[in-house]
Amino acid sequence: MTDKTVPQSGHTVPTVFTRDMLDWLPWLEPMEAEKMSQHHLDSLIDASRVKSPYFRLLARDPDVLAARTRTDKDIFYNPEAGLPRAERELAAAATSRLNGCIYCASVHARFAATYSKKVPEVEKLLAEGTGADLDKRWNAIVAASVALTSTPIAFGPKHVDALRAEGLDDEAILDVISAASFFNWANRLMLSLGEPTPAAS
Repeated sequence: MTDKTVPQSGHTVPTVFTRDMLDWLPWLEPMEAEKMSQHHLDSLIDASRVKSPYFRLLARDPDVLAARTRTDKDIFYNPEAGLPRAERELAAAATSRLNGCIYCASVHARFAATYSKKVPEVEKLLAEGTGADLDKRWNAIVAASVALTSTPIAFGPKHVDALRAEGLDDEAILDVISAASFFNWANRLMLSLGEPTPAAS
């Protein structure tokens, strides 16, 4: 597929999954940074996120944003035990690829490639989709993420057994479940609020 221009918005919407940096344009008006109260600013958790229209939009409900961001950071940035960061990012990238969230897939595919150094495998996931044959461990992580994403009840003992067979313990399996489940929700939120666009040069 090729990029297309959306006449009503006058910008280009990417239609191909990529690890390239992308921007995101909201369909609703984000808060203006200079009009945000301290409560709104605190809800960002990370002060640099004030530059993001996505987070300024979510800051309209600061209590929910704060809870959302703390959950996100605990799933992906908590280094204590569990799954390596690269594979948490893989679960999020696979979920985003299945859901069609080009923006989220680009972010998490980039992280998965950076932390794992397995660039060809990440590119294969983006190009071929969640049915791509990566390696046994990554296939098990992707399959579990896809099952949780398509309908949570589809995830079951066979996915846990496949993960265990690849050396994942309870904490690592919980990380797969958390990363996929969080981004299954986060993709739907982002897809309903705006659309990606190539990063400004």
